[in-house]
Amino acid sequence: MSTIDMLNIILIGILVLLVILGFILFFIIIKIRKKNNPEEQESIKVKQKEENPNLITRTGKAINSIYKFMEFDEITDNMIARKNRKQFVMVIQCKGINYDLLSEDEKNAVEAGFIEFLNTLRFQVQLYVQTRTLNLTDILNQYEKRIENVNDQIVKINAQIEMAKARGNNELIDRLMFERRRKENILEYGESIEDYTQRISENKNILQQKTYIILSYFISEYGDTSNYSKEEINDIAFTELYTRAQTLIRALASAEVSGKVLDSEELTELLYVAYNRDSSEKYTLRDAINAEYDRLYSTARDVFEEKKKRIERKIDEDALKLATDSIMKADEITREERQKRVKERAMQMVDEYKDELSETLYNETKKQVQTANLDENSSRSVVRKNV
Repeated sequence: MSTIDMLNIILIGILVLLVILGFILFFIIIKIRKKNNPEEQESIKVKQKEENPNLITRTGKAINSIYKFMEFDEITDNMIARKNRKQFVMVIQCKGINYDLLSEDEKNAVEAGFIEFLNTLRFQVQLYVQTRTLNLTDILNQYEKRIENVNDQIVKINAQIEMAKARGNNELIDRLMFERRRKENILEYGESIEDYTQRISENKNILQQKTYIILSYFISEYGDTSNYSKEEINDIAFTELYTRAQTLIRALASAEVSGKVLDSEELTELLYVAYNRDSSEKYTLRDAINAEYDRLYSTARDVFEEKKKRIERKIDEDALKLATDSIMKADEITREERQKRVKERAMQMVDEYKDELSETLYNETKKQVQTANLDENSSRSVVRKNV
């Protein structure tokens, strides 16, 4: 190869290198201009916000939404929307029977009913079994409220007994004492159940299996829905899925299996447990919904709430005592008034027969009327006659 050819090759290489460097310099200049142009930079941020609302950092960098990693879009109208709202899912929770405890005839009837259920299927279904640790918190709260209610009833009965003793009504006292014993027995039984349930709830090895039937509906089955709104598509999917669900529930009833359609909150709990198997036992969906700032450092009942309840109970007890004492005092005043009226009426009657009595008998009779100590029954009978 001659020297001229070598120079030509070198020259061509230099020209290619210059062209590449020119392109690189050109893009660098454009990038610097964009960076220094605030209006264009703001338009980029707005565009990113429109594509990913509320998922933009301070520097304008987009954050991937958690929904991109989920297998569903949203929960609406007791349905799970999936695949960009092209598929809708409805879930039926089933509650069966203990098959092993049935007799042979009952087992045959259940099997025949299940075969009938399978024959009614005209669409695809999925069975899903979810195992959860048995949570008795709600049951314990219900027991606690009922026990407090029974305690309040016993306090009221005690106040009524005191009032009946003050009046001397033995028949009412016996009836109230019997009612109090009955309430005390209920209270003792309720406290024993609460204690037993509390001990069961401390056993974390008690598991509960729940069986679900999952129904799917693809909106493409309806046809072209490009001109339909979101609400109309929801209505179409809900109508079809609900009809299928009711058909399955009626078919399951022939196999002694009851079923119900899960609402939106129950669907949320189902997915919450499925995605949080470990933490869902300690931090339930109800805790997540009702969570407040104090939940970050305390899971016990609020101290101020306990104080308020104690104050309210004390107020109720004092109010009952005051009402009882007031009635007793008012009854005493009324009794004295009745006795005074009885004596006045007796004095009038004695005066009517003054001419028929001797002076000594008349004076002694008046003295006896004035010093007489009337009991409750006699004064009432006299007042009734006078009235």
